Amino acid sequence: MSATSVLYDTPGTRAKRRNIIYTIVFVVLFALATWWVLAAMADKHQLDSEKWSPFVTDSEVWTTYLLPGLGETLRAAALSIVIALPFGALLGIGRLSDHVWVRVPAGVVVEFFRSIPVLLMMVFASQLYVQFTDVSSDLRPLYAVVTGLVLYNASVMAEIVRAGILSLPRGQIDASKAIGMRKGQAMAYVLLPQAVTVMLPALVSQLVVIVKDTALGGAILGLSELLSQNRTITANYGANTIAAFTVIALMYIALNFLLTTFAGWLEQRLRRGKKSTGATLGPDDVQQASVVGRTPDGSGA
Repeated sequence: MSATSVLYDTPGTRAKRRNIIYTIVFVVLFALATWWVLAAMADKHQLDSEKWSPFVTDSEVWTTYLLPGLGETLRAAALSIVIALPFGALLGIGRLSDHVWVRVPAGVVVEFFRSIPVLLMMVFASQLYVQFTDVSSDLRPLYAVVTGLVLYNASVMAEIVRAGILSLPRGQIDASKAIGMRKGQAMAYVLLPQAVTVMLPALVSQLVVIVKDTALGGAILGLSELLSQNRTITANYGANTIAAFTVIALMYIALNFLLTTFAGWLEQRLRRGKKSTGATLGPDDVQQASVVGRTPDGSGA
């Protein structure tokens, strides 16, 4: 039996013919939908050259609005990632602790902040900075966005870390105990190094979410990030709403593509550099681990 037939039956002649027909039908329908959208845009004069030319002929659009907005997006995302990653790792490891006084508070923090919409946390953080700190109005939106993103995404990353460690074979912790390692040593030198490659796909997905969620701060709190530049560009260059949204969307796609490409390269490098379980952790695994809590030695959480 071939490796592929273990997962699914090899399609026969009729199944292959149906697949070809389905593909052709889909391509035709997609082409018709694209034509209809472009025709509707042309009827509304949204494809006129003057609506798109500022993004090609006027460098001020880029130097004054788009690139500074991209820089603010990267700054907010970078700060959130740098803080959320170690915070989430500590919470995830804390949820695996044998000590109730560590495991329970870590679990309460994770479940609490994971259950609150990130936008609500941003707004609440902004009000806290207004009432109890002397943060300037220029920096307050950035602080509020970073605070909300850190609290929410650190909680999600904690579950990713916990599920990644739990996905490793039980023999790893048993072998560590057999050679006299304490649990902290086993976690630092055996489990975490192997779990990195297991967690990486889910972590990268969460990093992409962080980059995109910075747009919430621009929409609600006035952060001058990439998406919020649409309003300024539209006001200064006429009714370029669709053109501006299209260019900004392409910038987000390029940014996230670079992030996922780098993560893929890093994952391959890690797998070549050390022996790994070869498992990957997806959203379903994280959800399952968040429902069924257990420690690496198989006992209940």
